[in-house]
Amino acid sequence: MRDQIEAARRCHRRPAGLGSGDPDDPTLTFYPTQGCDDTMCGFAGEHRFDGRHPDDRAVARMAATMDDRGPDGQGMEVLGRVALGHRRLKIIDLSDAGAQPMRRDSHGLVFNGCIYNYPELRQELTEAGWTFRSTSDTEVILLGWMHWGEGLLDRLQGMFAFAIHDERTGETVLARDRLGIKPLYLAEGAGRLRFASTLPALLAGGGIDTEIDLVALHHYLTFHSVVPAPRTILRGVRKLPPATIMRIAGDGTTSQRTYWKAEWARREDRSDWTHADWVDGTLDVMRRAVTRRLVADVPVGVLLSGGLDSSLVVGLLAEQGQQGLSTFSVGFGAIRGEAGDEFEYSDIIAREFDTDHHQIRVPGLRTLEALPPTIAAMNEPMVSHDCVGFYLLSQEVAKNIKVVQSGQGADELFAGYHWYPPLADVTPEEALATYRAAFFDRPHDHMADVVSPAYQLDHDASGAFVAEHFGAAGAESALDRGLRLDANVMLVDDPVKRVDSMTMAWGLEARVPFLDHEVVEFAASAPPEMHLADGGKGLLKAAGRKVIPSEVIDRPKGYFPVPALKYLEGEVLDMVRGAVTGDTARQRGLFAPAYTDRLLEAPNEDLTPLRGNRLWQLALLELWLQTHGV
Repeated sequence: MRDQIEAARRCHRRPAGLGSGDPDDPTLTFYPTQGCDDTMCGFAGEHRFDGRHPDDRAVARMAATMDDRGPDGQGMEVLGRVALGHRRLKIIDLSDAGAQPMRRDSHGLVFNGCIYNYPELRQELTEAGWTFRSTSDTEVILLGWMHWGEGLLDRLQGMFAFAIHDERTGETVLARDRLGIKPLYLAEGAGRLRFASTLPALLAGGGIDTEIDLVALHHYLTFHSVVPAPRTILRGVRKLPPATIMRIAGDGTTSQRTYWKAEWARREDRSDWTHADWVDGTLDVMRRAVTRRLVADVPVGVLLSGGLDSSLVVGLLAEQGQQGLSTFSVGFGAIRGEAGDEFEYSDIIAREFDTDHHQIRVPGLRTLEALPPTIAAMNEPMVSHDCVGFYLLSQEVAKNIKVVQSGQGADELFAGYHWYPPLADVTPEEALATYRAAFFDRPHDHMADVVSPAYQLDHDASGAFVAEHFGAAGAESALDRGLRLDANVMLVDDPVKRVDSMTMAWGLEARVPFLDHEVVEFAASAPPEMHLADGGKGLLKAAGRKVIPSEVIDRPKGYFPVPALKYLEGEVLDMVRGAVTGDTARQRGLFAPAYTDRLLEAPNEDLTPLRGNRLWQLALLELWLQTHGV
């Protein structure tokens, strides 16, 4: 077990030669990959507000951990009181003119993501008198900020996190896209603020308070492993919330503003719409979303699960003339008679639209081998079984292509989960209890049996968090409140974060058309009864019937099946047992020994309301902490 963890740490946290160039500094030496195909786009930085020179060596260490996110280039620059480091994955403007950090006059920028409407914004800026030195979307952000300031954020269509420093004023600005598709982590220290695209990058910089955040732990163990922004599982690391801009003045004073939010309420201008109007509107907004996400100087493929969501993406792209589209599906070996793939349905779509389809079959042994590096690739602890599926799928896809579209987000926006129908039958005041009964992993009063006394909270932090969200203005019905919470919180800090971490571990950029902010605003305005029709996702199903075969829509709802993790046995169970009972776990003393022993006696019997394995939940957290040296 210890050897597996150490191998994973070497693979995903190796230095990559970025930094001072001091040959006597062993932390900045390039090491061979030893079988780890680390490849994607990430940045790191430090803003000093105590008059000292920024620690560029620490920023170099931070950036070097992200060579998986950016295999195509690296850059480092110091601008007064700020040091910026970057790793580049070339998607738009493949020349060195698009390299980062990018400077213009007193401004410097590092950026992770993709701006889909950058050609239109570039045209506006050119007409306003700005001249460009590249054809990159990076330069559009930089000049757009210099021209429009915060007004740029309202114009951007895409996924992004960026940092801009103005050496003249000493101010640094951090911003994250509306739905939090691209991550941005923060760590405060004496006289400085550090920021990075990944949490492990901040750990590599050093000086982080790695004590467990007790509120985050409560969320992890009760709120279905979701830790909402700004918290992370570590007390010394925070994350910038989605749709947020943060300004750091030269003296360290900070301010934050939320620049976008959707209203889960009906719109007056759509009050006379018929069902056919809503179906047509759904198709219109989705067509725009998938078309926007084709912008690239490299081919764009699709991760095809065989479900409605990814199949609709393929169908809409084919409808718009995409021929020979590369599609990819993954499947696992069956266990206890339970199938580990959905190739039957992905094959239907591949045949229907004549895609260049790739089936990736993963034997059980490969699943076990991939667990340690999958955990190492996680920005935060992620319990969902499909992490290893996305990790292995991304490894194979990245051999063929650099950019894919994916179907994440449809269930949260169009009411595809089983906990939504009960919300239609309760008042807004009753919504919290109904949602909690279906979604929470355990009640607050069970926590005293799960964690040791030193890690217990005397209040129900997760219940209070959800109650505050349900009570906020801007959502009409109980269902609207549940959908809003899941879109703004659960979606961001579970499936979206999961897909970004696993795809970027192999230098693969995943684009999510269902999280186009115009799609979100449209879905939020739709009548709840249309979402719940046809067994859930009624509106999206009706739209899908106009584009893709009905047998893909009318199939039983599926999930990413990874039987080897649903049923803990054999070597996987040995790994789990070693994680929760080993010396490191005992010394940490996070979980109550009696509770851990009870789970180990019957490892597959104690499940959450959402059928998650409670033993795996504990083990994954301990494995993540050990893998990242916490």
